[in-house]
Amino acid sequence: MQVAKVIGNIWATRKEEKLSGLKLLLVKPLDVLDEAVDKSPVVAADTIGAGVGETVIIVGGSSARNAAGDASIPVDATVVGIVDDLEIDRSVL
Repeated sequence: MQVAKVIGNIWATRKEEKLSGLKLLLVKPLDVLDEAVDKSPVVAADTIGAGVGETVIIVGGSSARNAAGDASIPVDATVVGIVDDLEIDRSVL
């Protein structure tokens, strides 16, 4: 699992049939320990109704496909949670 920020929506009129009905978001994975680290955005299927500006939890690989509802859906990332708050105890790092 990774923490990410939703930075946009993606619309695709023509796409793989198994993606029909899935909302697609553009998310930017975050390095919660080092905010200076810049990671490339990825497209994630959204099954929970996240929106732009929200911090979310994403999963990848087979977990992403299972979370999207079918192990044969061609997704690499799926949003599985919306983060309400995040607390890091830096004294243990």
